[in-house]
Parts: sequence; C-alpha cells; structure tokens
Amino acid sequence: MTLLLIAAGAAIGAPARFLTDLVVAHYAGRHLPWGTLVVNVIGSGLAVFLAVALADPGWTALLATGFCGALTTYSTLSYETLRLIEDGRWHHALANVAANLAGGLAAGLVGFAAAHLLVA
Repeated sequence: MTLLLIAAGAAIGAPARFLTDLVVAHYAGRHLPWGTLVVNVIGSGLAVFLAVALADPGWTALLATGFCGALTTYSTLSYETLRLIEDGRWHHALANVAANLAGGLAAGLVGFAAAHLLVA
C-alpha cells in the first residue's frame, strides 16, 4: 500500500515539476535553470514541513515522499549544471549548485520551524 501511495504522489509531483519549470522559464528565461531552483527549494521546504507535521505514515508516503520526491530533482540539477560547465559558464554552474543547496537547506529549516509551530 505504501508503494502505491508514493506512486500516486509522484504521479502528481512530476507533472507539477514540469509545469513549474515551463512557467518559470516563460517569465525568467532559460539563461539559468531557475525552474529547477524553484522546485528544489519549494519541494525541500514542503517535504520537511510534511515529514514533521504529518503523524500518519500513509500521508507522509503520499505527500512527502511521493509528491515532494518527484517535485524536486537532483538529476536535472546535475544535468543543467554540467551543461553550464560545458558552455564555459563555470561561475554560473557553481552559483547554481550553491543556490540549490543553500536554498534547499534554508527552506528545510523554515519548513521544520513552521511544522513545530503548527503542531506544538
């Protein structure tokens, strides 16, 4: 049952990632991978919030693991960073990795704090 909940969440999270990237690219352009940064930061914060706030393992599997796991993307981060390096844009590649890591951790801390405030 847990596997089905994760798959159901992922079935929503993956298209949400794709659509978010399209919308962000439309407004911010494709010069830098802004869409990936947005989904990774939002997904990290939301995943931590849900993992802390939800007591039911089924909801955690569906939302935190399935939806947020498919929403966020390490593979696309890697690919886009390597493309920046390939284009000779080392400083953009380094900034991309730093922004994803720092942004994800910061969002995770916010999600952690928010969950503790709401659950406590």
